[in-house]
Amino acid sequence: MVVAIATFMEVLDTTIANVALRYIAGGLAVGPDEAAWVVTSYLVANAIVLTASSFLAKRYGRKAFFMAAIALFTVSSILCGFAWSLESLLFFRVLQGLGGGGMAPLAQSILADSFPPEKRGQAFALYGVAIVVAPVVGPTLGGWLSDQYSWHWCFLINAPIGAGALFLIWWLVQDPKSAVEERKRLRREGVRFDIVGFLLVATFLSSLEVVLDEGQRKDWFGSNLIVVFACLMVVSFVAMIPWELNHKNPVVDLRLLGQRQFGSCFLVMLATGAILIATTQFLPQLLQDYFGYTATWAGLALSPGGIVTALMMFVIGRISGYVQPKYLIATGATIIAFAMVDLTNLYGDLNFGFFVWSRVYIGLGLPMIFLSITAASYEGISKDQTDQASALINVARNVGGSMGVSLAQNILAYRQQFHTSRLVEHVVPSEPAYQETLRAATQFFSTRGASTVDAQNQAIAWIGQQVQTQSAFLAYIDVFWALAIVSACAVPLAMILKNVKRGGEAPVGGH
Repeated sequence: MVVAIATFMEVLDTTIANVALRYIAGGLAVGPDEAAWVVTSYLVANAIVLTASSFLAKRYGRKAFFMAAIALFTVSSILCGFAWSLESLLFFRVLQGLGGGGMAPLAQSILADSFPPEKRGQAFALYGVAIVVAPVVGPTLGGWLSDQYSWHWCFLINAPIGAGALFLIWWLVQDPKSAVEERKRLRREGVRFDIVGFLLVATFLSSLEVVLDEGQRKDWFGSNLIVVFACLMVVSFVAMIPWELNHKNPVVDLRLLGQRQFGSCFLVMLATGAILIATTQFLPQLLQDYFGYTATWAGLALSPGGIVTALMMFVIGRISGYVQPKYLIATGATIIAFAMVDLTNLYGDLNFGFFVWSRVYIGLGLPMIFLSITAASYEGISKDQTDQASALINVARNVGGSMGVSLAQNILAYRQQFHTSRLVEHVVPSEPAYQETLRAATQFFSTRGASTVDAQNQAIAWIGQQVQTQSAFLAYIDVFWALAIVSACAVPLAMILKNVKRGGEAPVGGH
């Protein structure tokens, strides 16, 4: 419960600002595209510090590092609430991401070392509520706070929770003896932090995020900015591989990714993060932009899915001791793929219930994937690799989330342009359907008191608005098809996982 509180607060901030972006853009006098950096800057900083969390926890102690991370996160949250410009808000969000990045892997490491293998499923079920439900609760809470008070409270709300979590960690959590001995050994041997590896990883992840987020807006490689960051991304990635493979204490253990079991879990978590974060950002956006929902109601559309997810966490936690993770992952990915296909039935007269049920379906599948990956990723991992494995799985979730958002944004922009160009081909005077629609719309506005000329102008404007709305719906449908394909790709990845040994059982699955 204690480590889950801290992690809930941290993961909540990946999505709480999503429905408040309009308010943030208006309050800071910036465009919606610029305001979107409030979300992605946090994810990037979060992913970067995740890579360093393993060594820092070993070198300075899990408890000390955990408390430092919570303190930085809480203070920077307060500063975000008092930000006076977009630049200051982004700077404080980066600090917030740096503080929050170390919390999730440390929490998982504490749980993995505190429970025997046969009990890990239930332990991770409780902890998993924080990871999976927080991004769902975030839009609802953020929407309500923005509508009722102001967007500043999306960040200020972390202050009392962070203070309480800091006290509970100090009071209840202790480093295990093995961690204390490891810390003493590192100090005795003078093992230093892999600063070069960390800088290479940080450069790669931050450059990747800039390319993905700004590429579409900057015309991709037609922009010098994108070319520079793309080169930085490639160079840092190429240099990172030999450095990390040959370094004695690498900041990222790339050999873990080469293992069939862990590598497959890493890829599935990438896909899961993409779907979780992308849908949590784009569904409220769709509801606010084209269905007239307030931020509160857009968030409430996701809430029932969060409740289902929380309940399913405990169900999956109970049955995970009897069903192999690969079957649960494959089932969950299939359910989510069908949920995405269901969302492609998009049109203008959909009611609140449709979006509620779409999120409920996602909520049924997510726990099957998340809990099973968390348990399966530790299979065959030695105790001294636990922190590293936790960090990489969380990096996969965050990087997958940012990649999913970028993928969805690019598809949405390109496909909306495509559908608009195709639809306007039929909005011409020579089309009988257009003539009939223009006549009916002109007559409608005339009955509302407009003159003949004004009624016709209003009718033309209304038709143009309908074209834009329909092209947006078609573009969102394409986004959901893409996410369905991403989810479907997780099914074969799941099936190549090895069977996980149960407590007291003989080895299964040939290992």
